[in-house]
Amino acid sequence: MLSGSAILRVLLLILAAAGLAWIIQSVWLHGPDSEAAATVTPGRPSGAASAPPPVPVRVVKPAEPSPEPPRPVAEAPPPALPASPPADPAPSPAPVARTAPPESDPAAEAEENAPPAVVSLIDLNTASLAELNSLKGGGAIGRTIVQHRPYASVDQLLSKRVLNRATYQRIKDQVSVR
Repeated sequence: MLSGSAILRVLLLILAAAGLAWIIQSVWLHGPDSEAAATVTPGRPSGAASAPPPVPVRVVKPAEPSPEPPRPVAEAPPPALPASPPADPAPSPAPVARTAPPESDPAAEAEENAPPAVVSLIDLNTASLAELNSLKGGGAIGRTIVQHRPYASVDQLLSKRVLNRATYQRIKDQVSVR
């Protein structure tokens, strides 16, 4: 518990700090109010000794409204512009009348309709450190996997507590055990 004299000292410190703040604010922010600043120098008007020279002010007039008539309210919005211009705006050739449909290339059709290429699986027991670290979503897990070799199945990454479940879920489709 604070005694009465300790409380009095704290209040005096607060008052002294407030007084110093007031003095600093009045001198530094508002300029000196002493008689030395108010003395008039011959050839200058009163108060010009400490005041900076006046800055010319440029008045900007608002632009006059254009004589264009206002748009009707029910007008449709303008068509949307494409997000980016075409890469090579070459003129299109004149249309040619065809009597028969063009022949299709069976190799090109098979390539378009094929499922996405299968990602090669990395063997946990034989893969290098760089290959294991390059797994998408795995980060730098190669050293930990190499330290816990050999593996009988991919699930042993969890049972041996090599990886956490989130990392295992991200890389389980990219690895195999042979």
